[in-house]
Amino acid sequence: MKTLQNRREFLKKTSAATLATLGMGAPLAGLLSSCETKIPATADSVILLFMAGGMAHTETFDPKKYTAFRKGMEAKEVLSTFPAIPTKLDGIQFSEGLENIASVLDKGTLIRSYQAADLGHILHTRHQYHFHTCYEPPQSVVVPHLGSWIAKEKGPLNPVIPPFINIGQRFTVGEGEELKAFHSAGFLGSSYGPFLIPDPSVGLEAVRPPVGMDYNRFESRNKLYNDLIAAGPMGEFGSEYQKESLKQSMEQAYILLNSPEAKAFDLSQEPKESYAKYNTGRFGLGCLLAKRLINQGARYITVTSEYEPFFGWDTHDNGHTRLKEMKKLIDSPIAQLIKDLDQSGKLERTLVIVASEFSRDMLTEGRPDLKVKDQVDVPDILNDLKNYGMHRHFTDGCSILMFGGGIKRGHVFGKTADERPCKTIENPIKIPSIHQTVYHALGIPSDKHYEIEKRPFYTTPDGKGKVEYALLAKS
Repeated sequence: MKTLQNRREFLKKTSAATLATLGMGAPLAGLLSSCETKIPATADSVILLFMAGGMAHTETFDPKKYTAFRKGMEAKEVLSTFPAIPTKLDGIQFSEGLENIASVLDKGTLIRSYQAADLGHILHTRHQYHFHTCYEPPQSVVVPHLGSWIAKEKGPLNPVIPPFINIGQRFTVGEGEELKAFHSAGFLGSSYGPFLIPDPSVGLEAVRPPVGMDYNRFESRNKLYNDLIAAGPMGEFGSEYQKESLKQSMEQAYILLNSPEAKAFDLSQEPKESYAKYNTGRFGLGCLLAKRLINQGARYITVTSEYEPFFGWDTHDNGHTRLKEMKKLIDSPIAQLIKDLDQSGKLERTLVIVASEFSRDMLTEGRPDLKVKDQVDVPDILNDLKNYGMHRHFTDGCSILMFGGGIKRGHVFGKTADERPCKTIENPIKIPSIHQTVYHALGIPSDKHYEIEKRPFYTTPDGKGKVEYALLAKS
């Protein structure tokens, strides 16, 4: 009996902590929604492939003059550390190591003029927060993630599949608490929050009871959890809306657990030839899982290369050698995802985005006209290969790829300078326009908002995000 009471106490505390984490500590009377505009949708689903850590545009989708490494070279000589390669579009080049993605560029749009925000001293999680929510931190309320807005406004395509799925990010790595801050539905309620799958290779485990727990015990625990929401200490934290939202999120996970669709999470059921094309690591398998879930009716999916300080795309040193490896992890899976979606007919209604929080440069930190403190020491003369690469954070010229969902095919938007600083010089585009273009493709108007703390809260700040119609096949 004592053990049962201890478990009940644990569940109570866990539930309360969950509400606090999701920003439900202050009860909300409810959400008052309003919008006027009705627009047709060209997309049903979104997949965001996020290169967390800062993907250098001059080393990936916007190469500049190549200078090979040699001892004694000047740092200011280096614009790109890889030769350029042709793409499917005449006259448009990518950086070496991205041959597969280059071969599908005719199926999408390349943006070469994304400008990240000026947020002062550059911190990855602050820029990632801004990229994923469209709001600059900090905010007085917990701001919903892009995926949560989409889940709320569009609902599930398949009622069994969670409408917002996040694949690949652990919260046990450095800056885990900062990462949690934007992996949230905020005031929209936890039923619109992310269904988290840190490791796609064991994705099915995310929809199974813990090891050693049979289904009868799982059902008993699920009933206890619902009882706690209805009558336990939950009343101290959320409004009826928020409590109902939390209950719905638990019920959805429970339904998924017992559904045939749960097999979509089991990558061992993918044909071996197809599996091999994606199997470059956790990110590649995340792309495979995303494809399988889109086929089952997923609404919004993020697949991240995962942000962990000083790993992956966070190249503070050994930039050239690190990017060689990063390109191997992403090139085949991204291209194969586009090919598979196109072949199945899903690409037409699935918007796929490849992006990063900002870019990198060898010498410039931030942007040329708004310099911030250098975070990496770069010698004037390079004698060690570890100094050869793009190690500083650059926000004035970044590349984004978009495919499907009403986006133009075979199109290039924007331009950066060919000489340092390789900043945007044509058609600058910022995150509010990126977000509103995505919402527009899904049929969500710019004037969509909720009343929070007696003020309107829009999908983009003050509802001022503008659709970039030049990206759309039909405008």
